[in-house]
Amino acid sequence: MATLYRYLRDYWPQVLLALLLAAINQVFSLLDPLIFRHIIDSYATKFHQYSSSEFLKGVAGLLGAAVFVAFVSRVAKNFQDYYVNLVTQQVGARIYADGIRHSLELPYEQFEDQRSGETLGILQKVRSDTEKLIGSFVNLLFTTLVGVVFVMIYAAQVHWSIGPAYLATIPLLGGLSSLLSKKIKTVQQAIVKETTALAGSTTESLRNIELVKSLGLAQQEISRLNTTTQKILKLELKKVKYLRSLSFIQGTFVNLLRTTVLFLMLYLIFSQKITVGQFFTMLFYSFFIFGPLQELGNVVNTYRETEVSLGRFEKLLAMKPEPRPEHPVPLNQLETLRFHDVSFQHNSANRPAVCGITFEVKTGETIAFVGPSGAGKTTLVKLLVGLYRPRNGHIYYNGTPEDQITVGDLRERIGFVTQDTQLFSGTIRENLLFVKPGATDAECLDVLRQASVESLLARADKGLDTLIGEGGVKVSGGEKQRLSIARALLRKPQLLVFDEATSALDSLTEEEIGSTIREVAAKRNAITILIAHRLSTVMHADRIFVLERGKIVEGGRHEELVDGKGLYYAMWRQQVGEGR
Repeated sequence: MATLYRYLRDYWPQVLLALLLAAINQVFSLLDPLIFRHIIDSYATKFHQYSSSEFLKGVAGLLGAAVFVAFVSRVAKNFQDYYVNLVTQQVGARIYADGIRHSLELPYEQFEDQRSGETLGILQKVRSDTEKLIGSFVNLLFTTLVGVVFVMIYAAQVHWSIGPAYLATIPLLGGLSSLLSKKIKTVQQAIVKETTALAGSTTESLRNIELVKSLGLAQQEISRLNTTTQKILKLELKKVKYLRSLSFIQGTFVNLLRTTVLFLMLYLIFSQKITVGQFFTMLFYSFFIFGPLQELGNVVNTYRETEVSLGRFEKLLAMKPEPRPEHPVPLNQLETLRFHDVSFQHNSANRPAVCGITFEVKTGETIAFVGPSGAGKTTLVKLLVGLYRPRNGHIYYNGTPEDQITVGDLRERIGFVTQDTQLFSGTIRENLLFVKPGATDAECLDVLRQASVESLLARADKGLDTLIGEGGVKVSGGEKQRLSIARALLRKPQLLVFDEATSALDSLTEEEIGSTIREVAAKRNAITILIAHRLSTVMHADRIFVLERGKIVEGGRHEELVDGKGLYYAMWRQQVGEGR
């Protein structure tokens, strides 16, 4: 709960105002039975002492006071609800925002190690639980505490024995609730764990819906998700059983305590120690006190749920973000990139994915990396764009090692085109502005021309404002790649990376995209790096490096590598056939 307290500290003025309004609301609500007591003791039981006008005037005055205190209570209650909601929404939004910000700053490897959707499930759960707990604390626990203090002060004036009788019930009820709620916490931890896993599984299924439906695996996925849902259902029913047990025991105990206090007050009336008005006042107050105490089980459940959610949230925040240098060196214009003896091994692997990689490239040059599947090309790309950090060796940018520059500074200079084109729902303009929000229409049209997207623009009836995909213009695989290239060019990148940009396309479209890539590289205003499986897309590169088992085994121009009769030559023959 220290985490929640840390967030609430920034809103103390609003919290204190909400508590003050809650106290005013409760106190003025409790004044109504006190006014009723004076009506009973001063007028209803002594009516023979007054004339009609005196009686009516006195009763009317007290009833007017009752209307006034009820009005003040309602006004305070309305403002109390407003400020409680203001605090809960602000705290919930900050927790969610901080969680998102921290998650996006985590190393890429953290996202590889957990299912998509799990982080979102954790953040949504902690936000809803903290909002519910803050509301319960102010609206129930605090107002009950104010009521107890008020009633204790009043009870002490009525008779010395009533206050202790009320007061003794609170620790007994609190201790009982705490004891029973420990089992609820254990069950809640299991529920949160399974619910988070279900969120991850569901997100994956929906994200891969094309594969699921294409292979007729919908029923299989439904069964798999239902298995987890049934686990959650069993745990929820188990929690409900504990909650109902807690509620039953609390209700029975509260009823016993109230009856005991009622017996005491009846005896005090019998012995003429208190008046009838005081008796009814204390009877009303018993409902103010014991009624909320019966809801203590729900508050305890909310507390336990929030405790578990905050625990998972704290674990998320405890994950170390991407390392940042204490005194970063400004990168400025990226002119040279050099790998020196770079190696990287995944945490779950038994051998390095890449080992001893060394090369150097300058602005205007185009280099390419090729190799069979599993050779380390994907790992190399992630090292290039800063998603992975070398385990050994260094990557030098303008002669500065990667651990002395800010990753964000580097990534601002990168244009990245991947095999799986990631377009967003929206217009052509929105997809381009995603990487450079301040770009003008002229800049957008210029990069679309450079990426040869004329065919798409010709069909786009609203120009840059044309929607892509469902509800708008349909785009082919080649057009998606060209849009992706245009988006990369919009940043005016100093390092342009094409990762298997044509491997998912047919041969004709591949040739068209390959031509576009060659035209972009020919301008020689950036470092261009190609990662490819198909050798036809890298023939124009200034240097081609061949990867095998994470190591560079060959390097040179296309003609040199073919003449070398090594692995590249074997791959070339396999792809284009003998005699070529």
